[in-house]
Amino acid sequence: MRRVRDWFANPWGQPRFLGAFTWLYMAWSIVPVIIAIAFSFNNGRSRSVWQGFSTRWWWGDPNNSVLHDPTLRGAIEQSLRLAGLDMLIAVPIGVGLALGLTRWRGYGSRPVNYLMLFPLVTPEIVMAISLLLVFDHLYNVPFGTDAQVLGQVTFSISYVVIIIRGRLLSIGPEFEEAARDLGASPMGAFRLVLVPLLMPAIFASLIVVFALSIDDFVVTQYMSANQQTQTVPILIYQTVRGTATPALNAVASVMVFATLGTVALAYAVYRWAGRSQPAGHSALGDVAGIT
Repeated sequence: MRRVRDWFANPWGQPRFLGAFTWLYMAWSIVPVIIAIAFSFNNGRSRSVWQGFSTRWWWGDPNNSVLHDPTLRGAIEQSLRLAGLDMLIAVPIGVGLALGLTRWRGYGSRPVNYLMLFPLVTPEIVMAISLLLVFDHLYNVPFGTDAQVLGQVTFSISYVVIIIRGRLLSIGPEFEEAARDLGASPMGAFRLVLVPLLMPAIFASLIVVFALSIDDFVVTQYMSANQQTQTVPILIYQTVRGTATPALNAVASVMVFATLGTVALAYAVYRWAGRSQPAGHSALGDVAGIT
């Protein structure tokens, strides 16, 4: 009876209840994805009735499989191309903006910090239409890959700034000040002290930007030009309304595996970078050694 009273008094304090609730949520969110991936190996054309195991929709069918259908391959390649370019452009710019906004002390800093959050709270359809009008009537940016990259970078930078700024605020200025006291130049303190401390946030930013890019539909759709610039989300939207086959599940599965691979690669690089430093090694030790 005492355990029952304790549970009703504070049900959230029971680790078993929290663990069960967590597993239920994981099942609710992951099981549908697993089912969709499983049906990409269906032998028949149905995406809801299992008709036997087969790899025909991956590489077996000479016309409709992911390996042989140029439309499916092109959508995957375009999605990965945009994600790579988005990471290469948005993350460095976001890191620089985060550093500048964190260290900016003066008139105008507060409004700019609020404006940086504007893409996060703006409805995506509004962002897409605004970019469409700007690119078409103001800057004459040709629609296609260039416009898609610019559109994705526009809303991805804010996510990078938030992640990097959170890390900067948790680090504080003490490490850089200590490096400067040891004789390091501003660039030396940044390269030897701040950048290693920011690496976890940078890796997290790369993963988030990659996920945002391959998942984006509205902005990418408005910036697309033709079939050669359609991504996997656009392909799924256009195909699912017709006679879709399990090949569509296979295409979506490729993007899921690509995301998981990116997360695993970033984690492996992060662990390798941490193990590459000998015991007792520190960035301030590097600064002290070169002074």
